[in-house]
Amino acid sequence: RDPEMSRGLGDVYKRQNTDTVFFKDVIGQEETKQRLIQEVNEGRIPHAQLICGPEGVGKFPLALAYARYISCTNRGTTDACGVCPSCVKFNKLVHPDVHFVFPVIKTARSDDYIAEWRRLVLNNPYFNLNHWLNEIHAENSQAVIYTKESDEIMKKLSLKSSEGGFKITIIWLPEKMQLPCANKLLKLLEEPPEKTIFLLVSEAPDMILPTILSRTQRFNIRKIDETSIANALQEKYGVQQSSSMTIAHLANGNFIKALETIHLNEENQLFFELFVSLMRLSYQRKIREMKQWSEQVAGMGRERQKNLLSYCQRMIRENFIYNLHQKDLIYMTPDEQNFATRFAPFVNERNVMGIMDELSEAQQHIEQNVNAKMVFFDFSLKMIVLLKS
Repeated sequence: RDPEMSRGLGDVYKRQNTDTVFFKDVIGQEETKQRLIQEVNEGRIPHAQLICGPEGVGKFPLALAYARYISCTNRGTTDACGVCPSCVKFNKLVHPDVHFVFPVIKTARSDDYIAEWRRLVLNNPYFNLNHWLNEIHAENSQAVIYTKESDEIMKKLSLKSSEGGFKITIIWLPEKMQLPCANKLLKLLEEPPEKTIFLLVSEAPDMILPTILSRTQRFNIRKIDETSIANALQEKYGVQQSSSMTIAHLANGNFIKALETIHLNEENQLFFELFVSLMRLSYQRKIREMKQWSEQVAGMGRERQKNLLSYCQRMIRENFIYNLHQKDLIYMTPDEQNFATRFAPFVNERNVMGIMDELSEAQQHIEQNVNAKMVFFDFSLKMIVLLKS
């Protein structure tokens, strides 16, 4: 194995630069960068943009690089200068005209967690909700953008620009906004203060109010191409060329997943072991052990339970595709593929939709705070029947 495989995620993240992102640091997405740069240079910056796409494609780094470029007082044709007073403040995420809004816990505001936010972003702008929850020690709490956040946004935007330029608000995961907060934001989007820009960075735009969607310019970000991921792994993390190409393929356009593949990811390993255990117990109809399995999973936090169910959905999908014998379509680690050689035949056209439907229902119930023991035990019992199909 490549030596990089054994690094912990914390170590991998700390190897990043401590300055925040420039366009040159955004992995791949060349066409998108050119479009954003052109908007600024031609003076046609939309007052509200919805930057959306799947996890790990670089939505937040793009928003950050875009905000830096807009604010830079000596910008070049392709990137911010990095040395003007605005860029110096950006290096530590302390620019007075750039505000961040993100999900938090305990009915708090984003500003209550700004120190943790800066630390996470400065370590590596490629992160997901789970990384953020770990950073703030959320445990079983679910992160939300609370109603009181909208009052903070209105208060900040009512002030004059400190630098004389645009006031920029970056909202990470706007789909996490409480309804009253979303309604107040809608009013700001309808009648924006002068020289204000909203950048909404979303992974689930369908969960955002339609009225908000209609008042933003939507910008869909595609998956990162494999070559760009492989090059970044080689240049930034010293991964060997052969390993980097394999990892880039497994990542399937998600750079966060690529980072998690170059080390022993404890959580993914746990999910893999839990998935294998459940499939075996269900096939063998070991009811008592299945109940114990459900109790173990019920002891995990809600976010981890949802992540486990998402992982199970991916594994079912990958095992179904494995039966097609098309290597280019398979995105599994060696351990997962090894298990698939024996398990994949049990996932077929007769039961694959049934299994996926049950996983989706379980995920919905967990989001609705249904008793986790009941949810997972009920799902495991249904797997007995489905695996025999």
